[in-house]
Parts: sequence; C-alpha cells; structure tokens
Amino acid sequence: MKNHQTIEEYIDFLSSKGFRLRQDAVKFILFGQQYTGASDWLVNIAIETTLKIQKEFDGSYYLSLLEQLVDEKVANRKEAFQFLKKKGIE
Repeated sequence: MKNHQTIEEYIDFLSSKGFRLRQDAVKFILFGQQYTGASDWLVNIAIETTLKIQKEFDGSYYLSLLEQLVDEKVANRKEAFQFLKKKGIE
C-alpha cells in the first residue's frame, strides 16, 4: 500500500487484488471516518488490519480499532503499527 492513498484508492486497490467490499461496508467505513475524524491513511490502516485479523470486513472490529488509533493520536504508519503490536493486534 503506497503512502497517502485515499480511502477510495485503497478500496480500488483491494478490489484489483480480488477483495471486493460490499457497498454497505464502504458506507460504514466512511461513517467510521466521519465519526472519529480520522485521516484517510489511518482509516486505510484500520481496514488493512481488520481484513488481516478477521479475514473479512467486520464493521464493529474496524470501528473499535479506528477509535483506538485515533485516541492514541498516532502520527504516522510506523507509530500505528507499533501501537497495534503493543496491543497484541498485529
């Protein structure tokens, strides 16, 4: 995943790799971003981690993870993955 992809670009990337998110999942992803005020890159990390751990999109897992990342005030991708590792998530 390249840095600074928009959510739409990341979803298109997933689709190109054969992982298609349903429209309701995409809407929930965008809702989660609005609810938390998260940046696109942080939302993309939450999507990526949710899919790696859950093997499918799980809205409640994604939102909980996104809230934790926002609350932790991670400033970059490296900090995000350090936080996830510390929590035993990654």
